[in-house]
Amino acid sequence: MMTSEQILAVARRSIELEAASVSGLLSYLDESFALAVNAVSQSKGRLVVSGIGKSAIVAQKIVATLNSTGTPSLYMHAADAIHGDLGMIQEADVVLVISKSGESPEIKVLVPLIKRFGNTIIGMVGNDQSFLAKQADFVMNTTVEKEACPNNLAPTSSTTAQMVMGDALAIALMELSGFDGRDFAKFHPGGNLGKRLYMRVRDLYVNNEKPAILPGATLKEVIISISGSRLGITAVVDEHNGLQGVITDGDLRRMLEKDLPITGIQASEIMTPQPKCIGPEELAVDALETLKRHDITQLVVTDAENHYLGVLHLHDLIKEGLI
Repeated sequence: MMTSEQILAVARRSIELEAASVSGLLSYLDESFALAVNAVSQSKGRLVVSGIGKSAIVAQKIVATLNSTGTPSLYMHAADAIHGDLGMIQEADVVLVISKSGESPEIKVLVPLIKRFGNTIIGMVGNDQSFLAKQADFVMNTTVEKEACPNNLAPTSSTTAQMVMGDALAIALMELSGFDGRDFAKFHPGGNLGKRLYMRVRDLYVNNEKPAILPGATLKEVIISISGSRLGITAVVDEHNGLQGVITDGDLRRMLEKDLPITGIQASEIMTPQPKCIGPEELAVDALETLKRHDITQLVVTDAENHYLGVLHLHDLIKEGLI
C-alpha cells in the first residue's frame, strides 16, 4: 500500500511529464502546421477527423471543439471507415488523421483510400518518419519524449499533446474566420453558458413590478411603493415617465438616521438622482458586472430617451443561475 506522499509524488510526476509534452509542441509548430490551417480554412467542404484507439476519442473531442467554434467537422472512426463509412467523405473535404505511431494497420489501409479520392490529408502524428507522416500532405507533429504511464505504454502524454494540438488548430481557424462571441453564442444556446451569451435584460425585468412615484409624492406614498413591489426600490418619474431618480429602502433608513422632521417630506427631497441604469438590450451578464462593480442590488432599466421601463434585481440573475 502506498503512502499519501508516494501517491502525490506519482501524481506530480505524471503532471510534470504531460506538461513537458505540451511545452515540447512549441518546437514542432512549423510551416506545415500553417499550411494545414490554411487548407482547412480555404476548403469548401468539411474537416473529417479520424483515428483509432485512444486517438479516436481525441478525434471526437477535436470535432466537438471545431463545430462549436465555426469549423464544420465530423468524426469518422478509422476502422469503420474501411468498412463502409468512407462514404461520408465528400469531394471538397479535408481529412485529419490522428495516430501516435502512424503505423497502425487501419491507418495504413485508410490513408491510401483517401488519397485515391483526391482529398487533402493532414496527419497528426507522433512519429515524423512513419507511414502516415510520409503519406500526408501536411503534418502536425505531436511527438512526445515519454508517456506519463510508468511503463511508457498507455497513451497519456501523447493523447494530451494531440488534444492541445487540436485546440491550437481550432483557435487558429477561429482567428482566420473572425469568429467572435456572437458567433459562439449561436452554437451554445443551452444551459448556463447559453444564458450568459444570450440572455438580455429585457428577458428578466419584465417579470417584475414597476414601482414608480411622482417627485411630489409623500413619504407614505414612497414607503407603500417600495414595499408593494418587494424590490427594495421605487423610481421617481415626471409626468412623461422620464426618470428623475430612485429611492431605495436604504435611502429611507439613512433619512431616518438623520433624525429630520418627516412631516411634509417629498420624494424629490430624498431621492438619489442619476441612478445606475441599463438598457433593455444589454446582456444580463453585463448587468451582473455592473451590480458587482457598484456593490448594489438593483438597476433601473431605461430606454435611449431616459424613459423608465422597470427594475432589474440581483435576485433575477441568481434565479437564472448566472451567479
